[in-house]
Amino acid sequence: MAHCGGSPSAAVHYLAGAIASTPENPEPYAVLAELWRDKPSELAEVVQGADSLRTVLAQSYINFLQDDMDGAALAIGSVTGVRPDIAWARAPWFSDERFVGAVSPDALAEAAMRTMDYGRDLDTESMRERFRPWFEAIDVAAARQPLPEPLAKMAILLRACGLTDASFALCDRADSVERIMLTEVVRAGTWRKLGDLQQAVAAFERALALDPANWSLYLDLADVRAEQGNFTSAVQLIDQAMIYEPAELSLRAAGAAYRARLTGSRADLSELIELAPNLPNDSYRDLLIDHACAGPALPAELVAAARRIQNS
Repeated sequence: MAHCGGSPSAAVHYLAGAIASTPENPEPYAVLAELWRDKPSELAEVVQGADSLRTVLAQSYINFLQDDMDGAALAIGSVTGVRPDIAWARAPWFSDERFVGAVSPDALAEAAMRTMDYGRDLDTESMRERFRPWFEAIDVAAARQPLPEPLAKMAILLRACGLTDASFALCDRADSVERIMLTEVVRAGTWRKLGDLQQAVAAFERALALDPANWSLYLDLADVRAEQGNFTSAVQLIDQAMIYEPAELSLRAAGAAYRARLTGSRADLSELIELAPNLPNDSYRDLLIDHACAGPALPAELVAAARRIQNS
């Protein structure tokens, strides 16, 4: 505090910077704990409604000091999502028995999901090393309280980090408690990552058997069928999905794209051109346009109009 002009805010900023440079160093946490003991109300005011990376990082440790292990997990998950290139989970408290023995599976699963919020590439050796404490915490949570939905969500992080065998094993563990739709969706995504589209199809079909009115599952399965080149099946699946959610933009766009690819329908490509600019995911929009523009004998001017959307 003496070095920060007596300002708790400046002290938090300084200590969080020290943690960021070496997350495993216990000294900044000890100073932060002392500050929390001496000035709890001032420090609480600093981190309340935290929105900067450094204040959220401080909040994660203060939550730990308050025995709010779920809050600690969620905060460090958010920080990790912003900067996964820093090994935040090497913090001594993250591997402490007080934390791993008390954090709820639901909170740890949500925290794991937050680490992937910004779509960073986690499938590298260096990332796997940084995320090792997460894997260890997941192992403990899975053994302590194997709830199917949290296990499935945690399996998504394992997959993102390239640990596909471990991801499958966690899905199998979830199934041993109760079979749920989400587990099959996660399993399908893992097979897709591995390039085994037939296994992905089988997993999505099992998911649909568990939740047959879920339009999103039909769309997922249709997309895989399109990837396989089976546009007849893709169109049929979209038609089934439309029974449940006929106004859904992504279904309408996918249906138009897959029909245009299958039949060379001018009307369907025109519909896709109308819908595509409103799709929220640019990469998915571009994929649908690629499929549609490969349809037989489509007018060159319509294909050009579709391509302009990709370049806009």
